[in-house]
Amino acid sequence: MKLISWNIDSLNAALTSDSARALLSRAVMDTLAAEKAEIIAIQETKLSAKGPTKKHLDILKSYFPDYQVAWRSSVEPARKGYAGTMFLYQAQLQPAVTFPEIGAPSTMDAEGRIITLEFENFFVTQVYTPNAGDGLKRLADRQLWDCKYADYLTALDREKPVLATGDYNVAHKEIDLAHPNSNRRSPGFTDEERQGFTNLLNKGFTDTFRHLHGDIPNVYSWWAQRSPTSKINNSGWRIDYWLTSERIADKVTSSEMIDSGSRQDHTPIVLTIDL
Repeated sequence: MKLISWNIDSLNAALTSDSARALLSRAVMDTLAAEKAEIIAIQETKLSAKGPTKKHLDILKSYFPDYQVAWRSSVEPARKGYAGTMFLYQAQLQPAVTFPEIGAPSTMDAEGRIITLEFENFFVTQVYTPNAGDGLKRLADRQLWDCKYADYLTALDREKPVLATGDYNVAHKEIDLAHPNSNRRSPGFTDEERQGFTNLLNKGFTDTFRHLHGDIPNVYSWWAQRSPTSKINNSGWRIDYWLTSERIADKVTSSEMIDSGSRQDHTPIVLTIDL
């Protein structure tokens, strides 16, 4: 089975805009279509509360025929057109789809951040983890989110093995970003967020990229858009992950980044596993 995850940073912009960035995004869509993955997880869709329009669905169908779509958008009292997640999965799979709430603080449970697919012998779940925010103003809420999310994954894992993916908004270790020393109190690399991710792994989950590749340096999944040379200089962060329950980690055959060319922001990540 092949599974892909990608923070798209606005599905509408990627599908309908004529900007240079949108053209780069659609080139990535072409790449993903060619991968023929069974499941594609998409974060930060930024759709309205009503979800994808007919135009969005028609364009997605042109890239991914014979796929079903499951989506979750941010709804009031959370911000409109914010966060949001989506799964595309091959129609023959027929998973049970749930949209869990985890008892998160503030409006986080209303921001469309988690979708879970249940199959006979395993779960596939994706997350768009809340950012700690400018000035770390949301760090305390983020820490509580991390605890609640870890409890949720652990509950799934008690039932059957879990494949968990998404934008976790944390570079776990120094090797996971290009400039650790200058980012000690930056969102995504605070001690608190890193400890939260360590705590998650300690509950029985494996970072599949490190499991397969060890301490290979200079491999990232995100490069800041506001720095025009971030990708050219590979000044990136690894904040997107495929995790599995420890007991099926040895079934993972690959865990890689997908080349997104010159497009900055997130690059897709792909997992293959023999289930």
